Amino acid sequence: MKDKFKLLLSLKLLECEIQELTIYSKECRECFELLRNRLDYLCQFITCEENVNQWSVWGGHQEIKEYSDRLREASVKALCDMEKYQSVCTYNNELDISDYINMLSNSVKQELEQLCINNHSRVLFIGSGAFPTSALTIAKETGAEVMGLDIDIEAVNLAKKVAKVSGLESMVDFSSEGLDELAFVKEATHIIIASLVKNKLEVLDGLKESINTNAKVILRYGNGLKSIFNYPLEKDLSAEWKQHKISQSKNIYDTIVLEKSRLLI
Repeated sequence: MKDKFKLLLSLKLLECEIQELTIYSKECRECFELLRNRLDYLCQFITCEENVNQWSVWGGHQEIKEYSDRLREASVKALCDMEKYQSVCTYNNELDISDYINMLSNSVKQELEQLCINNHSRVLFIGSGAFPTSALTIAKETGAEVMGLDIDIEAVNLAKKVAKVSGLESMVDFSSEGLDELAFVKEATHIIIASLVKNKLEVLDGLKESINTNAKVILRYGNGLKSIFNYPLEKDLSAEWKQHKISQSKNIYDTIVLEKSRLLI
């Protein structure tokens, strides 16, 4: 029982710290460094084997679930603010975009190879954010044409500026259009849904009729302990989609690859 309260206290403290630092960062830009440190710690917390084991025992308890949800909402909001801050720093030459992308490229290269994304691919990234690291990394590593989609218009405008600074604006574009309005949906060979997209099932339903027969849908999500920093996938999709899970036990999110089943064609 002591371990339950230890886990609960960790979740409560993280939520409180992240919420307060998000508020402080709006008043003092230097506080973004403190916020980034807490988000980095949250990523370490998710992948810590001891915490994963404790979650397997206590994760189903109502109090743990309640504070996990609260922590996720706080961390998602904080990350969105952090990305906007990073974008502003980038196009003001206060942050070296090339170093950042190079660092991330090394961690996602293996995933890209498994997804068979290359310079002939057309990639739609749903939930690309204000600092679209994944979208830029895909373009830089593979030469694919990438379209980032986000409902936040400010994030879209900032992402375009970051792409320009990075020298990838000819390969990457961004939009806030709805899925039913975006012609690129039908042309995409790969569609990636970010782990921070909340309405995953709704997005999948919107894609069923629009995507081409051979398109792959790459869904990022986080169940279990990973749900404190990612929106989970709680529905079994096997009846509707052919699926293949990419093993990522040490990553902060999980990935499943979906293709239209015969029932959808």
